[in-house]
Amino acid sequence: MAKVGYIGLGIMGGSIARNLIKAGHELVVHNRSQRAVDELVALGATGASTPKEVARQVEFVFTNLPDTPDVEAVVLGRDGIIEGAHEGLIYIDNSTIKPEAARSIAEKLLAVGVQALDAPVSGGDVGAKNGTLTIMVGGPEAAFQKAEPLFQAMGKAWVLVGESGAGQIAKVCNQIIVGAQMVGMAEALITAQKAGVDPSRVVDAIKGGAAQMWTLDVKPPRLFAGNRGPGFKAYMQHKDLGICLDTGRTYGIPLPMTAVVMQLYTAMLEMGMREQDNSAVVGVYESLTGVKLSEPLKGDS
Repeated sequence: MAKVGYIGLGIMGGSIARNLIKAGHELVVHNRSQRAVDELVALGATGASTPKEVARQVEFVFTNLPDTPDVEAVVLGRDGIIEGAHEGLIYIDNSTIKPEAARSIAEKLLAVGVQALDAPVSGGDVGAKNGTLTIMVGGPEAAFQKAEPLFQAMGKAWVLVGESGAGQIAKVCNQIIVGAQMVGMAEALITAQKAGVDPSRVVDAIKGGAAQMWTLDVKPPRLFAGNRGPGFKAYMQHKDLGICLDTGRTYGIPLPMTAVVMQLYTAMLEMGMREQDNSAVVGVYESLTGVKLSEPLKGDS
């Protein structure tokens, strides 16, 4: 078993850290909120006051942070991971950040003898809790092979996509599809509701056919129950879509569908729903159509 550091103990990171503890790994943890650290310490982890302190003590150090500047600060800033660098340390980033930043971080860490893997994840809070995430990895194959026992504790599938930055490119592709799925599902559910047909029965009718997808399997029951809590917060989906569009500009790729999806999430944030689940984009359609998805249809008991 390995000695592992985990920095960033939010909805996703906290659950991943718990699964690493369950798998028998020795954990050192750090987070801006001390409460999250205390919860992991109660399960057997060791708390650390800085990323530097985490890195000094471990063989592998993970980050799971909101955005590119957060990762750069924790890795490269004062008291950052780079200041705790030592021979044999492997850095693994579960955050979703700009691919170019992932490459730059990997180069700077390699200069001090640290191998880096960009390893964003997909599967939401459910996948993080259940250890069924999909992990998209970029970086050196030797580091990937050493990290595989850790990925096994976190997920159901992990793929080395290519060199540094390739994991983040894969996550861009993932988020293009996820955003489109959430918006497509919202349009379908509201279409059924507005047309006077029970949307839950529509889901039952179509999810076994060509429309089948993880989003349609997982999200509608929560929406029908009026549960719009995260999950994966809408403002994070918005941030990821921004990375998708930035990547399109970097490589000269037109992304017209993603641009429209981005506009709908921008509207969602402007409507005060930034902390809701990304599937709650259906609320934008509710506002446009004047129907509420969780309301029973006329004639329903």
